[in-house]
Amino acid sequence: MIKIITAPSEVLSQKARPVKKIDKKLIGEMKQALLLAKDPEGVGLAAPQLGKPLSIFIIKPTPKSPVRVFINPKILEEKDETFPESPAERDPTEAGKKRSHPARLEGCLSLPNIWGEVKRKPSLPLEYIDEKGKNHTQIFKGFLSIIIQHEIDHLNGVLFTKRVLEQKGQLYKSYKDEEGQDVFEELEL
Repeated sequence: MIKIITAPSEVLSQKARPVKKIDKKLIGEMKQALLLAKDPEGVGLAAPQLGKPLSIFIIKPTPKSPVRVFINPKILEEKDETFPESPAERDPTEAGKKRSHPARLEGCLSLPNIWGEVKRKPSLPLEYIDEKGKNHTQIFKGFLSIIIQHEIDHLNGVLFTKRVLEQKGQLYKSYKDEEGQDVFEELEL
């Protein structure tokens, strides 16, 4: 079985190299690793998370979605868009110590049980190659944009926790309560 690398691993902080030749075996391993990820289920995976510092990631935003492959992704002109507010900015009472149903927390298969609110751009113009070698240019919005930004950060050697800290946000650690429900507790920074 393919193992997802967890922090602190040097490969997670390296900038990925461009893909010169499409590696179907690696893509298959990435798909297998993502599909086997449970509790939590993953929605994306970058090659560095399997120890391969290559510019490739995959996404599967919902359990019924097909897996999409992105090779050598390049963000096109970025508009100076404002980030959506976090729940704590909309309502300061949201910044409690424990929550059973967090709003918009981002996590990572390489940082098990660690979560944080990350402000991401609501849309993202992207150029990339698919697994068949075809070039694409597309604008991604909403949840897809968030997943893709997270995965591109991986390709640049950046974990989401860095974004949380840069944005002066809050990190959480999750655990299961007596009923098996996820509980999120603020981490002291």
